Amino acid sequence: MAAADHDDAGADVLTIGRRIRQLRTARSMTLDALAAAVGRAPSQLSMIENGKREPKLSLLRALARELGVTLDALLEADPLDERTRLEIDVERAMRSQTFSALGIEPFRIGKHVPTEALRALLALQGEIERLRDERQATPEEARRANVELRHLMRRQDNYFPELEAKAAEILTAVDHTGGPLTQRTASDIAAHLGFTLHYVPDLPQTTRSVADLKHGRLYLSNRIQGDPRTAVLQALSSQILGHSEPTSYAQFLRQRVETNYLTGALLIPEERAARALRAAKERRSISIEDLRDAYSVSYETAAHRFTNLATRHLDLPVHFLKVHESGTITKAYENDDVNFPTDRLGSIEGQMCCRRWSSRAVFEVDDRFNPYFQYTDTGNGTYWCTARVEHSSEGAHSVSVGVRFDDTKWFVGRETGNRAVSHHSTEVCCRRPPATLESAWRDEAWPNVRTPRTLLATLPTGAFPGVDTTDLYEFLEAHAPENSA
Repeated sequence: MAAADHDDAGADVLTIGRRIRQLRTARSMTLDALAAAVGRAPSQLSMIENGKREPKLSLLRALARELGVTLDALLEADPLDERTRLEIDVERAMRSQTFSALGIEPFRIGKHVPTEALRALLALQGEIERLRDERQATPEEARRANVELRHLMRRQDNYFPELEAKAAEILTAVDHTGGPLTQRTASDIAAHLGFTLHYVPDLPQTTRSVADLKHGRLYLSNRIQGDPRTAVLQALSSQILGHSEPTSYAQFLRQRVETNYLTGALLIPEERAARALRAAKERRSISIEDLRDAYSVSYETAAHRFTNLATRHLDLPVHFLKVHESGTITKAYENDDVNFPTDRLGSIEGQMCCRRWSSRAVFEVDDRFNPYFQYTDTGNGTYWCTARVEHSSEGAHSVSVGVRFDDTKWFVGRETGNRAVSHHSTEVCCRRPPATLESAWRDEAWPNVRTPRTLLATLPTGAFPGVDTTDLYEFLEAHAPENSA
């Protein structure tokens, strides 16, 4: 019978061997003496102590008797001393794929090997594995993390009470009484958190803002595109939430969602916005435009915020889509079973949106002043959507919010005559061209594909993916008060 019956039997053998050695040396017994006492050759006992051979139960009983301990004490003794633990950890490291891939042959750790050398080896192994993990942050890993996060958002109806409470706490602290949050109030929030705002022309290109935690300075670009309040609040949100350096891509994504959520909750406070939305529902006149205009925010911010509040406060399941002008879905949320297109991992982002959906149809509408409304019949039911096109440095995007047909009665725009039929779940829909076109051109066309840079490449490495830390630290050094005076 084996000494241990665990999944990690090799690790147990190594630990037991070191424990035998620790007990033997504590009793000033030589290897030869203990081997003779249990009727084994010293070489055999040496292999057991080095974790290279698994002792049988009968031998373990004999060893325990000669060492003056019980069998249980031998198997489950008090924690090993630091030196022994380090030796075990280095032994395991040498047997790992990391050392094997580097061509490092396992060697015997004698008593004359300095403890500091063992610590250094383990530190090097940890750094190598950290770098390896960063480089393995593939697009597939990112999609998996995004899917898990979307499932969490759906389970909670995209409503995070702890973030709502934190936003209310901050707004109370700066005496914000309601209405649009001004730039001065955003500055007051920064001051409340111990930061001064500094607008600079040389912000690192890979960053939106930089917080100097040592000096309480928040740096932003003096060429901000879009709402300057949003830039400030997004930069402060991580400090408000006490975010630590992310250790995984999943944590990085979660922090980004929390940052955007808190920013929206500060710009559109829950209590007043929910009250206004409930009143609009009673009047059957819910409008994303009205929410946008009441708080002087972008349509996308208003649409996002509506998804936070709609199910919790209005009992309305909803969906949200942001689609690039190329047809690619860049953001998505749903809890109304709208059946978005997904890849085999369940990821929505990166998929092509159906041409028949409002999110694509709105690009063909000349009127960009008024919202676009449309009913779409799908294999999963009929949905109504309201959509708009907004522009950014990355091109035009449509932002749409939709609900099931039965919930359309609460919204402005329900009288629209725009209708479409989508069968995006089958190949006969817009993913394949009409048969006549395909027949005429399939063998006569050869496009030069514009492949997205991130399609084949791994994700940028680092705790904050895509940020050039050398640029970041050089920027902070140059702008530190003691260096820029």
